[in-house]
Amino acid sequence: MIDILTGFLLQDGPRTRVGIATFDSTIHFYSLKRALQQPLMLIVPDVQDVYTPLETDVIVQLSECRQHLEQLLENIPTMFQNNRTAESAFGAAIKASFLAMKTNGGKLLVFQSGKLTPFPLSAFLPSVGIGALSAREAEGRTNVSAGEKETHKLLQAADKTLKTMGIEFAEYQVCVDVFITTQTYIDIASISVVPRTTGGQVYYYYPFSALSDSAKLYNDLRWNVTRPQGFEAVMRVRCSQGLQVQEYSGNFCKRIPTDVDLPGIDCDKTVMVTLKHDDKLQEGSECAFQCALLYTTVFGQRRIRVTTLSLPCTSVLSNLFRTADLDTQFACFLKQAASEIPTSPLMQVREQMTNLCINILHSYRKFCATVSSSGQLILPEALKLLPLYTLALVKSIGLRTDGRIDDRSYWISHVASLCTPLAVPLVYPRMMAIHNLTSKEADGSLIPSTIPLFSEHITDDGIFLLENGEDGLIYVGNMVNPDILRQQFGISSVDEIPTQFVLRQYDNPLSKKLNDVVNEIRRQRCSYLRLRLCKKGDSSGMLFFSYMVEDKTPGGLSYVEFLVHIHRQIQTKMA
Repeated sequence: MIDILTGFLLQDGPRTRVGIATFDSTIHFYSLKRALQQPLMLIVPDVQDVYTPLETDVIVQLSECRQHLEQLLENIPTMFQNNRTAESAFGAAIKASFLAMKTNGGKLLVFQSGKLTPFPLSAFLPSVGIGALSAREAEGRTNVSAGEKETHKLLQAADKTLKTMGIEFAEYQVCVDVFITTQTYIDIASISVVPRTTGGQVYYYYPFSALSDSAKLYNDLRWNVTRPQGFEAVMRVRCSQGLQVQEYSGNFCKRIPTDVDLPGIDCDKTVMVTLKHDDKLQEGSECAFQCALLYTTVFGQRRIRVTTLSLPCTSVLSNLFRTADLDTQFACFLKQAASEIPTSPLMQVREQMTNLCINILHSYRKFCATVSSSGQLILPEALKLLPLYTLALVKSIGLRTDGRIDDRSYWISHVASLCTPLAVPLVYPRMMAIHNLTSKEADGSLIPSTIPLFSEHITDDGIFLLENGEDGLIYVGNMVNPDILRQQFGISSVDEIPTQFVLRQYDNPLSKKLNDVVNEIRRQRCSYLRLRLCKKGDSSGMLFFSYMVEDKTPGGLSYVEFLVHIHRQIQTKMA
């Protein structure tokens, strides 16, 4: 925190003002005024009707408070090391912080934690004050066993309090990002409402380990502060006559039909725009789309960015299939599924996604394919992997019934603003063998060739890395050469695999190559992967194999069976 907030990483312009608050069952602000010998704690005990000390005391120019800020951040861990308060006034704390910021707006970074202790589970939820929550996970388990009829309601916010707060924050241009480090249920469905409404995001570390997750937390926070971003943004999309904007999807606040309000916007966020075709477009003409984004830079400059796209119109359906963009098409599938999950039973959403795939391929077969045997499944070249990705989506964390409620809630929140290049890896991760990295790749790439997500490709004498842009799982077979284990991980047998893992670089070529591969993946994904070692026979191995989406599972089809199912459905429609 000290390095990020006070070092060279922060762009120290005349607008840069900072403030620090901590909270448990009460809220503690800190006066950072230069005139004081040391930071002064100001306690706000009322968490139902919150207020804030003088803004000039708690929000201070960074250039005027660097010394006090460093001193405070160094002291906070020791100040609260003996704190036994097991309650969290999360809602009251962000409300009070907002009151201190509302004059100028800006970004609010919130850190909410929860760990396993003798305290009751509800102690680690935002449990007191405004927006207090209760432990709904037990209800979720009951409902899942009863047939998941009402489970989707646990993926909605518990009440409207936090949503109302989020709308107010957005009105005053305050963007909220929440970092959740927890080992217990914390009701992300409710907490995530505020970031989603203010153009922010949720960072979720479960189960959090100070040993293995601190590097990711540091890098996520560092990138959050330093990435290209803007504030006080308003976006509008316009299009040619015959088309109109039907819906926007993403993390924003929408107070009028035509505009999207974004208190914070950055290079990682995506807004999906659904268009409606309501008039005839002439063959050979072009239709235009324009996105205008008005925003303020971190240096206080007001700018407008205009992006215009013109595309030819065609009445020939085969032209559309020939130029289809699979990644974008699937990203739309993914975001549509995420928006449906909180309001519909999972089985219904899975069927809906499968039917979308079937209808697209049926249209191609009916209107574009040349005459051929009815016993042959015909796929358009540009969309030939659509069935595979659809199957992966149906088997993903968001649509499985065996996952934790918080994991599914985070998945929904994450997908809402996910960029297109990361949509496919989220549900169909990249897998590669890393036990033979000393051999050169044919194309000169640092990344080894990928392997289909089919368990028959996993051998007992191999080591395999699977990554989805957020997490990396390293599976170690039971019969791996001990020399390879020693070179890569500093252990001599599978039995020595630690539950908490930090990748280190040892003085040998294999270890260096593994570190190069991981760093290249992190660079490509613009994300610091959380790494975990997995082995056969325990929960970590089960987690790894749960990503083998091409396998047959007790509740799902194999890839071959899924293709057969799609083919039969298309044949039925053709008949």
